[in-house]
Amino acid sequence: MGRISTSRGVRLLGLAAVAAAGALLALGWGRRSLVVVTVHGTSMMPTMRDGDRVLVRRRPLRQVKRGDVVVLEPPLDGPYLPGPAGPDGRIWNVKRVAALPGDELPAGIPGASGLAGERGTVPPGALAVLGDNPDSIDSRHRGLFSGDRLLGVVVRRLSVTPDPSQRPGGWQMPTRSFRS
Repeated sequence: MGRISTSRGVRLLGLAAVAAAGALLALGWGRRSLVVVTVHGTSMMPTMRDGDRVLVRRRPLRQVKRGDVVVLEPPLDGPYLPGPAGPDGRIWNVKRVAALPGDELPAGIPGASGLAGERGTVPPGALAVLGDNPDSIDSRHRGLFSGDRLLGVVVRRLSVTPDPSQRPGGWQMPTRSFRS
């Protein structure tokens, strides 16, 4: 039988310890930086469906770009109250960023018509978001969202809910009709 020399064994043991420490650091970073979110509602159809799961990287407002799909808490006041809270006790919306601080407000968003026909701008610490579905309840109805209530940016879809026409016959997933 071949034997490993003591110095080679110590090197392998050291390498294994470094690899384990690296794996623990990566796991710790991932738990602090990444979150899995389940999409509820139809506001992001056809891009995302009710039941899809997405991976979200925590990001502050300054690291968000126009066009990013984000997860954030909606304003809690106004005529369109958010739906029921999730398992963590918080209410999350999945929307696409339409305008960031300093950007011109998109048409149709409250405050978009400024003085003398000029459009207003998004103030610091706020953002305008829209759902991909034209029937979405978003900044057109709720106004600007606070950047302080931003969870992060969707980086990838983890699972896709099949189209209802492609689901197996005897199984029907209940639809959720609350406004997201």
